Amino acid sequence: MAVRWAFCVSGLLMVTTMAMGQTKGWTADEAVVSKAEKDRPGFVYRESQVPTYELPDVLRGAKTRAEWEKMQRSETLGLFTSHVYGAMPPKPDSVTVTVVEEDKNAMGGAATLVRWRIKATAGAKSFEFPAAVFVPNQREKKAGAFVFINNRGVRVADLTRQTKNEFWSAEEIVARGHAAAIFNHSDVDPDKDGAAERAKGVYGALGSADENNRGGAIAAWAWGASRVLDAVLQRGDIDAARVAVVGHSRGGKAALWAGANDERFSVVVSNCSGCGGAAIGRRKFGETVKQINTQFPFWFNDKFKTYNGAEEKMPVDQHQLLALIAPRGVYVASATQDLWADQRGEFLSLVESGPVFKLYGFNGFKSDEMPPADTPITRDRVAYHIRTGEHDLKTSDWKHFMDFAEKVWAATK
Repeated sequence: MAVRWAFCVSGLLMVTTMAMGQTKGWTADEAVVSKAEKDRPGFVYRESQVPTYELPDVLRGAKTRAEWEKMQRSETLGLFTSHVYGAMPPKPDSVTVTVVEEDKNAMGGAATLVRWRIKATAGAKSFEFPAAVFVPNQREKKAGAFVFINNRGVRVADLTRQTKNEFWSAEEIVARGHAAAIFNHSDVDPDKDGAAERAKGVYGALGSADENNRGGAIAAWAWGASRVLDAVLQRGDIDAARVAVVGHSRGGKAALWAGANDERFSVVVSNCSGCGGAAIGRRKFGETVKQINTQFPFWFNDKFKTYNGAEEKMPVDQHQLLALIAPRGVYVASATQDLWADQRGEFLSLVESGPVFKLYGFNGFKSDEMPPADTPITRDRVAYHIRTGEHDLKTSDWKHFMDFAEKVWAATK
């Protein structure tokens, strides 16, 4: 159960949530909890151990949609840029898409495979990376599209389709009449620490939109997703109003940041994104800000490290990140064995984003509505499920993502 009330701190409206063993809906299996405590000791894996925490008001005082859009939304986006993700690489002056290969008989004739070389130019500087898309051949209108931030490399992105992996269920996406676009995250940012490695990515080539607040790998991958979207929309056979961005784990964090910054994505999907993604940081459940900054010091900006062990001092939390995507569609997904990503914290973040969706006339979830495993729930522009299994992405997840996206797209015609 959670007890909540509002009060002012230094002029900023805060919402207090007292964590008191919130266990309604899905609960973790004791064997899974015990294993997590044994494998990674010293972290919180039980609701009874979640500290009391205060969440910043998701509306930041906004009473109307107009107020939110005029000031509070941009202020919230700015806070995330300053305190968490850092500034992205500069927005390119031009994006040149070169077709490296086109196979109109891919997937046994079901799709056309197009391999790209995407070149983004900003001033006198440029950066190139590869990407690809499968476009369904059998369609009566422009296709919708799912842009996938692939954080597992070529082993799950075999464009010949001789090797298939549920992690990227491209055949299933095409069978539903949608295009399946993909890029490997390490082609935009190497996902490695050290000055030499960092210089190999997009920041090394283009620099940052704000060199005093250079972003990390998450911001770079989010930028990459937008460049793939640029390429997708240059084709002419994909509907600009029906493009989703999808990511898992670190890719899920990047998908959320891409969706917050690029409103061309009409649906944003986060799968098992956890800390720095969909999960509420102040819960300090599973992976913490200190842990993620220690293990991956190059993912976020330098300011984020000042909140190591001090999540309660952050001016934002992840429910506000989800709110930045409103009124577009947001799907958050978890897995039953993935306590490290704080499944309940991911769901509660979606719950706490609700007031902003309400400004647009859309309903959200309540904190006691977390569903049992393998039971997706959808309410207007938000959706959630927790899949039985490990930290992974499966065809069943993709099916739920597509069901939701199609519903959102149908409602916005």
